[in-house]
Amino acid sequence: MSGAAACPAWFVSGTDTEIGKTLASCALLHRLRRHHARVVGAKPVAAGLDADGVNGDVRCLRAASTLRVDAALDNPYALPLPASPHLAAAAAGTRIELERIATAVDALRASADALIVEGVGGFLVPLTDTLDGGDLAQRLALPVILVVGLRLGCLNHARLSAEAIAARGLPLAGWIGSAVDPAMALRDANVDTLRARLPAPCLGVIPHLPQPDPAHAALHLELPR
Repeated sequence: MSGAAACPAWFVSGTDTEIGKTLASCALLHRLRRHHARVVGAKPVAAGLDADGVNGDVRCLRAASTLRVDAALDNPYALPLPASPHLAAAAAGTRIELERIATAVDALRASADALIVEGVGGFLVPLTDTLDGGDLAQRLALPVILVVGLRLGCLNHARLSAEAIAARGLPLAGWIGSAVDPAMALRDANVDTLRARLPAPCLGVIPHLPQPDPAHAALHLELPR
């Protein structure tokens, strides 16, 4: 696809799993809705499905989107087992292919005004025996937004993730703090350290929310420039 035809898009990754990556992705979609009529979120690989055969994160992204698309485009790989993608895919008798995902993302960028692509797990989570999330991000060639789960150990996890993103030659468009541990000691000081040491701007810090609310979380974020 030519760059002129492609809408703005970002790849959202995280320092780990279960750190608020989907909430941040949905909040970014709510921010984008202020500027664009057709915004869509995608999670190309999702592991773990509900009774209706839909992944919970995918369901949240669809609720935050204004553009309705075929499931083959916003969730090409819906894997039943809630496990690492390479294991979940093997259990489902399938293999994750980067080109299938890239084709779906290209189609979304052709029909949307703005796109958020949420990765699965952390940046280097295995997708196959030889490929990982970094390979997917590299194939899509999108600027990365890193969601940092604010808890003990986040400084190391965030810096390692930023180095891994840079090693793949990808721009880090910004990072988002996610207060997953409401009892974290010296949280503000940790955020200040991240501001000083990560090579990208902070796009905001999402406070701990008893009930995840993307519209409320969006009030704490800004879009990358």
